Amino acid sequence: MPQLAIKGGTPVRSGAYPAWPFADGRERELLLEVLDCGNWWSSQGTKVKEFEAAWGRLHGTEPAVAVTNGTHTLELALMALGIGEGDEVIVPDWSFIATVSAVLMVNAVPVIVDVDPHTGCIDPELVENAIGPRTAAVIAVHVAGHPADMDRLTEICARRSLVLIEDAAHAHGSTWNGQPVGTIGDAGSFSFQASKLMTAGEGGAVVSRRPDVLGAVRSFGNCGRLPGAWFYAHYRLGGNFRMTEWQGAVLLAQLERFPEQQRKRSANANYLNEALAQIPGVHPQRRDPRCTSQGNYCYVVRIDADVFGATREQTRLALGAEGIPLTMAYPSLHSLDCFVDPDGLAPRYRKSRSLIPDYATQELPVTDRLAAQTLWFTTAILMGTRRDCDDVVTAVRKVHDHASELTA
Repeated sequence: MPQLAIKGGTPVRSGAYPAWPFADGRERELLLEVLDCGNWWSSQGTKVKEFEAAWGRLHGTEPAVAVTNGTHTLELALMALGIGEGDEVIVPDWSFIATVSAVLMVNAVPVIVDVDPHTGCIDPELVENAIGPRTAAVIAVHVAGHPADMDRLTEICARRSLVLIEDAAHAHGSTWNGQPVGTIGDAGSFSFQASKLMTAGEGGAVVSRRPDVLGAVRSFGNCGRLPGAWFYAHYRLGGNFRMTEWQGAVLLAQLERFPEQQRKRSANANYLNEALAQIPGVHPQRRDPRCTSQGNYCYVVRIDADVFGATREQTRLALGAEGIPLTMAYPSLHSLDCFVDPDGLAPRYRKSRSLIPDYATQELPVTDRLAAQTLWFTTAILMGTRRDCDDVVTAVRKVHDHASELTA
């Protein structure tokens, strides 16, 4: 096997993987329609409304509510479901900060629990154990597009009268027992930020099978207005979270090609799952058989350093030198500076600091291990050909075979 590129050898790959975001003349065409018609505001235009209807059809629901970004979708879902001051919301420790910051922004209290070691999604048994007298909701995060155990979570939430919100920012196209994620709980939150599987640079959407929830989300996101009412009538204390026609136009174009992209990503991810599992010390994210489609925001494997021969970080740097694109795994939420420093949540909880758990002293070993041991390949590796995937396998095997050189 040739010398590692990080040690001066020839990289496995010199060419680039498919670029992301991807756009073509269709985005340009729709954007020019918006420019030329002069209706750049979604309240006057048609593109956002068309996208909301199409995103709803994709999920088998009424039209979605499209908003500014995937952080605001979580905040609006919490507000629409009546979660607020004094309520506790159970969240997983392995996620982007928006999952927990949204809870704080509505003046509720996050209760952070550990995750399943195989999927990285919230552990339902720990959810059950964390329920207390002030618990009002659970947020399930579908990590790297793999759904959390929605059977168990819906059963727990129904039995304990809790709200269930799905953070599906990673999970465009994912299904659980054939049902689109985002429609299994009370509300589903999607993101269209630049790295997501559909993107307008920023943007988000809320889906739900509950018309009352969608109506409340739309009202809270549109300054507290109600459909058909006088423009200056405000029935709720809401904000301005409206998506622009520019974003709606881009997302309509993105959605047109999404099904074919999803088929390609799924086939390539399944291929990598089998091929990489043959390399000692490499453990692809486990696929629950109830996950009937996985959106694969990124492609995740865990590196067992004792077996593989090198640490995750050594492996990450070596693979980068071989021309394989990777992104960083999430750190554990409880380790973030704003939770470690007691002043990190001030001034929002200055007068009610006693309500906030001591996150810094929590022991959440599974998330800490996953944060330290997982490699997150970018979605670009799933957008190419089978040969592109073979380069990933070749590079990982090359690093494995030369692992001793990385630790010397």
